[in-house]
Amino acid sequence: MSGELIRLGLGGLGTVGTGLAKILAANADWIERRLGRRVVIKTALVRDPDKVRDMPQNPHSPNPVHLTTNIQDLLGDPELDIVVELMGGKDTAYELISSSLRAGRHVVTANKALLAERGNELFALAAEHGVGLGYEASIAGGIPIVQTLKEGLAGNRISVLTGILNGTANFILSEMTTRGLDFQTALRQAQVKGYAEADPTLDIEGMDAAHKLILLIRLAHGQDYPLTSLPVTGITHVEPQDIAFAEEFGYRIKLIAQVRETDGLLDAGVFTALVRREAILGKVDGPFNAVLLDGDAVGPIMLYGQGAGDLPTGSAVLADIMGLVRNGRAPDNTGFQNVPLPRARILAPEQFRSRHYFRFSVHDRPGVLASIAGVLGQRNISIAQVVQKGSPEGRSVPVVFVTHKALARDVQAAIREIDQQSFIAAPTVHHRILSSPA
Repeated sequence: MSGELIRLGLGGLGTVGTGLAKILAANADWIERRLGRRVVIKTALVRDPDKVRDMPQNPHSPNPVHLTTNIQDLLGDPELDIVVELMGGKDTAYELISSSLRAGRHVVTANKALLAERGNELFALAAEHGVGLGYEASIAGGIPIVQTLKEGLAGNRISVLTGILNGTANFILSEMTTRGLDFQTALRQAQVKGYAEADPTLDIEGMDAAHKLILLIRLAHGQDYPLTSLPVTGITHVEPQDIAFAEEFGYRIKLIAQVRETDGLLDAGVFTALVRREAILGKVDGPFNAVLLDGDAVGPIMLYGQGAGDLPTGSAVLADIMGLVRNGRAPDNTGFQNVPLPRARILAPEQFRSRHYFRFSVHDRPGVLASIAGVLGQRNISIAQVVQKGSPEGRSVPVVFVTHKALARDVQAAIREIDQQSFIAAPTVHHRILSSPA
């Protein structure tokens, strides 16, 4: 990169691209003071160049942003210093990123889904051509977790990393908890406020959080964990009565993404969990994200902030751009020298050990509690608390068990056996219980 201006080519000019443009315009002098260079958007690849956009002109840019529908206007422009991919999707985004890297051009992206599936390939391509592939905006919006793991905590081994990584899911669960809404009503509220897409599947089924967790595993452990091997559960099965029972026990239900190192193996997943109400993650409400991690040297660290939005995510994109401008050597894209990263050594999901919450819907008859407790005992599941609620005659009764730590294998076997009993009125509801200090 040479010359007075740093010229950007944007793939996509939606929410995040517009946010980036706003920051570049509002903070132009401040950015120049830090870099000694001016950063301007030269070209943006868009679907509709005639669309009215709320995008300010950078005062330092000699020309207005050139809007184009032709990807070659980005790939074939030798004046562009950095390509910024903000369009999402996989096919065109992959073409833009991979072709730019092969041309020896730095790339910044917010595309968590593409990096989760093909990141190892793209990072190897960037290393081969000695260019940067920045992706701070791919995880947790404005929270600087990528640089924290790559640089600030580079000398630490991370034993456990636990996050609330999807603001949509967290907003829905918060509304269900604080306002007593059912799932569908809370989802509609999220859509009205702009926290959820018209098709919220990736958010509510846990896949958005899963994409982010795959990237965090690479950063924290230097291993490539295949997305297809990651156990993922969303929030669509969370019911108001379980939120109420969790409150009785002093918990809140959250969608958790977690990776732990156990005897050299990684156990990881995205799952609903009961989190202590007074714990740090238990207090994360609304559309916010948080990451709690534990380093062997630094101890526990918490990062918290807005997980989405035009300016927070645009800020993360700009941080990568500025880092690439400053970097005078081959960029450190993954935080590790062995690229591509080795395949993760994975603890089988059935070996995952944690505490558990069960809600059994039973016909109220003598011996039911003893029968359930007997099955749990046979499966090496120790009971910590039991709550039974009465109901009008003829209706099923909820019985809630909270356990000590048990293997997932034993838990699933116990649920299968209990659900076959004649006194069970509906399938068992099950959530993990997150261990302290999270």
